[in-house]
Parts: sequence; structure tokens; C-alpha cells
Amino acid sequence: MLEKMRNAWRIEELRKKILYTLGMLLIYRLLSVIPVPGMNLSAVDQAIEQFSILGFMNMMTGGSFSNMTIMAMGITPYINSSIILQLLTVAVPALEKLAKEGPEGRKKINEYTRYLTVVLAFIQAVGLVFAMRATSKGGIWYVVIGLSMAAGTSLAMWIGERITESGIGNGISLLIMAGIVSNMFNWAVSAISGVASGTVNILAVIVIVLAMLVMIVAITYVDMGERRIPVNYAKRVVGRKMYGGQSTHIPMKLNSTGVMPLIFGYAILQFPATIFAFFPTSGINLWWTRLQSGIWYQVILAVLIIAFTYFYTSITFDPVEISKNMQQNGGIIPGIRQGKATSDYLSKVSSRLTLFSALFLAVLATIPTLLTRLFGISAPFGASSVLIAVSVAIETIRQVEAQMVIRHHKGFLG
Repeated sequence: MLEKMRNAWRIEELRKKILYTLGMLLIYRLLSVIPVPGMNLSAVDQAIEQFSILGFMNMMTGGSFSNMTIMAMGITPYINSSIILQLLTVAVPALEKLAKEGPEGRKKINEYTRYLTVVLAFIQAVGLVFAMRATSKGGIWYVVIGLSMAAGTSLAMWIGERITESGIGNGISLLIMAGIVSNMFNWAVSAISGVASGTVNILAVIVIVLAMLVMIVAITYVDMGERRIPVNYAKRVVGRKMYGGQSTHIPMKLNSTGVMPLIFGYAILQFPATIFAFFPTSGINLWWTRLQSGIWYQVILAVLIIAFTYFYTSITFDPVEISKNMQQNGGIIPGIRQGKATSDYLSKVSSRLTLFSALFLAVLATIPTLLTRLFGISAPFGASSVLIAVSVAIETIRQVEAQMVIRHHKGFLG
């Protein structure tokens, strides 16, 4: 590993990209400590404890939300605006036409995405501060707070795009990963302080750290794992040239859905919690609070994750289309007839992989909650945050590997 790191460092172009990426991430974290004026942090802490979705936002921003810095909104408005523009591209003919115009059209859509990001960041910042009663000042102060946080999101968006263009890896994903890792580091500092003062059980800290390491290893193994379906292509003559006659495979990942089922499952369960919290003394809010502390909440979450895993797989993997393309190009799976038999076989393999992926994600989602209840200390990570961090890290390493392989160096994963 050390030899491979030295080989990567010796490549001048790769060294510059790594240093540029680290420098931009450092700037992002330095900006994350600049506070927004006029904020009541105790009100923010109470809101984070009451609304689970705010705790998730705080985890993704590395504590910037709880500290109400200019990076409190993080990169979330950019992600939301990207999703909105993608949906509008399908629904609005003018945007659909732009998307089909190639690089120039995509450049224009990216420009619209940036404008929408600033607007969403401003609205989201003002709305959250007002809902949390996080400032005793009104009027023009809401504009100041909104503009400060919108400016922070704009800077984060700019940093992410610069990393993607001139650094290593996807800039937006790396900013999210930086926030998650920073949150874990903050937890480690507070845990060490708690152990030193005797307020935190050292055994609980050790178990949580070991559990996190086990989760990272398991996620890495599953993320890199794949089932390879062998495919043989028959030789065919077109004019004077011969095509085909080769053996290849269809790679089917163990977890092809990534983090999406976890995000969908958490989002659905957080939505009623957010609505009911506006009526703190109502019976339905008290019932939901009791449900969240019981085993049935985890059962419902696991069922939702399994259901969304199957749903997401069904819309991203089409065995009939793959079978049709194989047949048109003369491809055949050894021992399986072309046509319906091939699509049925691919569907069967996909169903087995999806079952494993669904159960894996469901178990993964219950581990942080289980640790919190057993040891009475909050885990510094959620299943989705660890999955995002590990996936981004692996993808970044793969990009570094690609640069090294081009220059005849063996990669980290080789």
C-alpha cells in the first residue's frame, strides 16, 4: 500500500490534482466555522433533538447546521435543484429540447441549476430559522441570515465544481463525505473528553468504533462485489469483416441500488414525525414518539427499505431489454436459450441479488439505533452516511487507479 501511495505521489499531474482537492476541501471546512450573526444556538439544538430530519442535515454538514455557520445548508439545495431540473426536463418541452442539444444545452441547464440553488438555499434558510425560532430578531435580519447561508451554499457549489473539474473525484460527493467524516471526528473528540471526565463509558466507545469499522469493511466488500454472468458472442460476417467470436460477462453488482432505499425509507418515516412535531401535546404525536422508541419502528423501517430496494431495482434493471440486445448481437449465456429463457434467468439472478441487498441494507440501518439503545450514547453515524462515505471513497480511489494504470502503475485495488 505504501509503495502504491508513493507511485501515485510520483506522478506530477496526479500529485497536483490530489493537492488541489485537499486544498479545496480545507477551504470548505474553514468556511464551515464562520458563524451567521444573530442566531440562538440553544433553540437550534432543541429543534435538532425534536426533528430527526434536522439531525440528519447536521450530520451531513459536519456540524455546520447546529453551529449555524454560513455552510449550514451545505450542498443540499444544489442536490434538490438538480433533481427538480431533471424532473422538469422530462415535463417541460423547452428544457427537454435544451437537454438534447448536447454540451451547450447541458451547460445552459447547469446554469439554471445554479440560479435555482441560490433561491432554494435562501428560502430554506429563512424558513428553517423562522420555524426553529432560532433568532429573536426579525425583519431585515431574516434577509441577512438568508443571504449569508445562500452565499455559503453558492461557495460550496463552486468548490464542488472546481474539484470535479481540476481535482480528483466528484466534488459534490466529496463535500458530503467531508461533512460526514468531520461529524465523526467531532464525536471522537467529545467521546475522548467524556471518557477522560468519567461521564462516558469507555466500553461503549470501543464497541461503537468497532461496529463502525465492521460496517465499513462490510460495505466495502458488498460495494465491490458483483456476480458475473458469462456471455459468448457468435462470429458473424458483415461485408468483408468478421465481428464477434468473443467471450465477455454481464457484471451485476451485489448492491446495485446504492444508498437510495435508505434515503427513501428514512424520508418517509421522517415526514410524519416532522408534521406531528408541530402539535407537541396531541395524542398522535405522543403515539408516534412512543412508536419511534419501540421495536416496531425499526421493523417498519426495514420493510420500507426492502420494498424500495426491489422497487428501485425494477426501474433500473430490465432483463427483457438486456436479453433482446444480446439476441440482436448474437450473444448467448452458456446453457441458457436465447429470448425468454435468458430474460427469466437474468430476472432470477437479479431477484436473488436484490434480496441479499435488501436484507443487508435493512440490517445496516438498525445497527446505529441498536448501539444507541444498548449503551446510551449516540452513534456518530447513520447507515446512509457510512454508505455514502465509503462509496465516495471507493469511487475516488478508482479514479486515482485509472490515472495510475494509464501510466503503467498498479492501482490500490489491484
